Amino acid sequence: MATKTLTTDTFTQEVQSDGIVLVDFWADWCGPCKMFAPIFEDASEKHPDLTFGKVDTDAEPALGQALQITSIPTLMIFRDGIRVFAQAGALPGPELTSLIDQARKLPMDEIRAQIAEEEAKQTGAEPGEQQGEHPDRQ
Repeated sequence: MATKTLTTDTFTQEVQSDGIVLVDFWADWCGPCKMFAPIFEDASEKHPDLTFGKVDTDAEPALGQALQITSIPTLMIFRDGIRVFAQAGALPGPELTSLIDQARKLPMDEIRAQIAEEEAKQTGAEPGEQQGEHPDRQ
């Protein structure tokens, strides 16, 4: 599968979809980005069941800023709408393959439960309950 160009308009829809989405943040003037590009493209061909997207940070500066991209290339991996990996720097092919394998094996039910627990702590609610529904807080 070829890589997709992601923009501010398409980014959220792509990364919130089911499955694994790898996103390469890059710019045309960036030497390490040019070194990583064929590795990323090769991985997209070897893993046609995954989505591979590219964000040109020069063309989409607001997107890079919103995601706090401070160095390129930066690779982000999303699974089922959850960002599970982010790292700046050009990765060698075997390391990218290893990351893809790790993303496939993630226990997403456990990760969702951890996220719900953290969100509940921040809001003061019990995990799994809506704010204002706790009987002791009415």
